Amino acid sequence: MIAHLRGIILEKQPNATVVDVGGVGYALTIPISTFGSLPNVGDEATFHVHTHVREDALALFGFLTKTEREIFEKLISVNGVGPRLAVTVLSGLPTADLLTAIRSGDVTTLTKIPGVGRKTGERIILELREKLGAMEGATEGGVHSAMSELERDVISAMVNLGCSADAAGAAVKKAQEDGAGTEFEPLFRKALSLVRR
Repeated sequence: MIAHLRGIILEKQPNATVVDVGGVGYALTIPISTFGSLPNVGDEATFHVHTHVREDALALFGFLTKTEREIFEKLISVNGVGPRLAVTVLSGLPTADLLTAIRSGDVTTLTKIPGVGRKTGERIILELREKLGAMEGATEGGVHSAMSELERDVISAMVNLGCSADAAGAAVKKAQEDGAGTEFEPLFRKALSLVRR
């Protein structure tokens, strides 16, 4: 089984790349997140690979991080989710947002991904919520990687005003639950008022 490849990028497209390893070209199916971080054609790249074997084919799926490969492998363990749909799921949401949606049971966010209906979204959440909980420390950046840039900015501003990071994080979460919106200023003001109570 091929689990790791390092070589020269010969071709790249949004969902596929060809890597030259010692004169052999390996075709990898990749998610959009991997494509966006690939170096230029002619440059070297390293991939974490999942080898998928069927009766009629052998397919390679490539990822730039171990976390993405691990999520992919957990997705294909879900009944009704094949490797192509798993790549689509990884392409449809940033990794941190996908983890957050699954952990929080956010079916609506998952069903915005093409090919994921309500039943499939519910099945992904049911089967993976606890399994992904164990990955929390393994994601790049740890727990905070699941935060949006807006949340990090608001928490940072609150810490600069003397709040503890934990208190700021809890206040931001509560403010969002109370409908503070997705703009910096209203979210910041609401979260700050919650801390000062």
